[in-house]
Amino acid sequence: MQVIESSKEYDVIIVGSGAGGGMAAYVLTKAGANVALLEAGALWDVAKDGAMFKWSYDSPRRGFGGKEKPFGEFDGCIGGWEMDGEPYTMAPGERWDWFRARMLGGRTNHWGRISLRWGPDDFRRKGIDGLGDDWPITYDDIKPYYDNCDRFIGIFGNNHASETGLHNEPDGIFQPPPKPRGYELLIKDACDKLKIPCVPARMSILTQPLNGRAACHYCGQCGRGCGTHSNFSSPTVLLPPAEKTGKLTVVPHAMAREVLSDDEGRATGVSYVNTTNGQETTLRGKIVVLAASACESARLLLNSTSPRFPKGLANNSGVVGKYLIDSTGMSVSGFIPKLVDLPSVNEDGVGGMHLYTPWWVDNRKLDFPRGYHIEIGGGRRMPGYGFMGGIEEHPGGSGGGYGKALKEEYRRLYGTGVGFALRGEMIPNKDSYCEIDPEVVDQWGIPVLRFHFKWSDHERKQAKHGQETFREIIQTMGGTVTTPWRDHDQDYGLEPGGRIIHESGTIRMGNEPKASVLNKYCQAHEVPNLFVCDGAPFVSQADKNLTWTILAFAWRTSEYIAEQWKKRSI
Repeated sequence: MQVIESSKEYDVIIVGSGAGGGMAAYVLTKAGANVALLEAGALWDVAKDGAMFKWSYDSPRRGFGGKEKPFGEFDGCIGGWEMDGEPYTMAPGERWDWFRARMLGGRTNHWGRISLRWGPDDFRRKGIDGLGDDWPITYDDIKPYYDNCDRFIGIFGNNHASETGLHNEPDGIFQPPPKPRGYELLIKDACDKLKIPCVPARMSILTQPLNGRAACHYCGQCGRGCGTHSNFSSPTVLLPPAEKTGKLTVVPHAMAREVLSDDEGRATGVSYVNTTNGQETTLRGKIVVLAASACESARLLLNSTSPRFPKGLANNSGVVGKYLIDSTGMSVSGFIPKLVDLPSVNEDGVGGMHLYTPWWVDNRKLDFPRGYHIEIGGGRRMPGYGFMGGIEEHPGGSGGGYGKALKEEYRRLYGTGVGFALRGEMIPNKDSYCEIDPEVVDQWGIPVLRFHFKWSDHERKQAKHGQETFREIIQTMGGTVTTPWRDHDQDYGLEPGGRIIHESGTIRMGNEPKASVLNKYCQAHEVPNLFVCDGAPFVSQADKNLTWTILAFAWRTSEYIAEQWKKRSI
């Protein structure tokens, strides 16, 4: 098939429209650059295409999503861990689950909105415990951009460092947090007895109007996409102001195949496949920004080979694909008798937790490095497919039944469960990486990734500590643990790598070109007009979620690009 070559040359081509790509589009168009934004999926308007106000009984499937919608039928994301025509492979005996989204805004349409600012220690962990590597920047370098995100996007929470003494949980610029729900107050009471901090969550959901966006009305369905634009997603917060500049061209259904380069080693554009008709097109650009997600951006570089870069563009160091990491994940649930037969009240709130626990233990007292935060759950969320499954074995029930008695059992036990999810820091290891599988291509003929992944005992011991802690909290609440104990052979309940959807670290930044791909501005050492604005540049994984840091880094990198572009120095 003949390849279409675009005659127009853009100032910047961005691959990916999620958190990093959306932020890059916002900052660069505001700076006056003509930007082309490539998105592999379709356009998606949450106000028209979302299902925020639907009930589960509106569907014959009662909200069941299957593999096409693993977070529920009405989830605001087109994608999943398995996608027809887009395979990936794994090394024998190993497992990595890769979640991908194919729609404008990517995974920002349905993510949890938990927005935890990293602290000073998170950028210098090797200096503290000798493991992994330090970042080429400090917290003070990125702090102004966290502040920018707080002010522009909006986030609720509170400043608690002076109260809790947790110096690695920096203050931010917060809107008022929502009040805790009933079960959350019980959890906090137990945590207070155990001297475990339990503080207002930090989430990018508005509790006060901001920049023309309404405050949250507490329907609790954030994962479906927000028709009032009260929570953060790239298409509702970042792309509208970019489009208003008249400088942004969004190209949907554009599956990037390769970053093109010339004999001097400069990026010259991107080739992509139109997924609606298979037509291949090359787009010319003076600067290329990759923001396709950590693994997809690595795949793109590894597939962009040339005589100058036989191992992939900007990869003469061989580092692209290495240091693959994900957050650790493990959960424990419990039944709380105090919550039985409570009167029916409105428990609505944001689509997630109102309280959480940041990492609180001094590692010098433990047998593992780093830590985790605790995401708490429970309450009376919208019933749907699988609602209170296994009620016949519920520790507070009478063994099941049918008819009126069974309905009364459901009502009596509805909202009596609590859950605790561990989200922690994985230390990069040499056994976890991705590479091109030489034998498998996707439906567009693009070589796919093959994953290698292993947890170490650092992560297993962390999960064991979480298992013990969560059980202690439930028992202090007077409850019964309903999750079976998992031992060392079962990784203490750790989820498979990739399952938490916090992958990062495949195109890491650093000061040494032989050991890193990008410099401190996320600019390729070997290709000066190539930048990366997703989680791939991360040197380490904190005990906090990634997205707020991806946004802050993308803002910083894009400002640097704009400055250099105006000087004509890249």
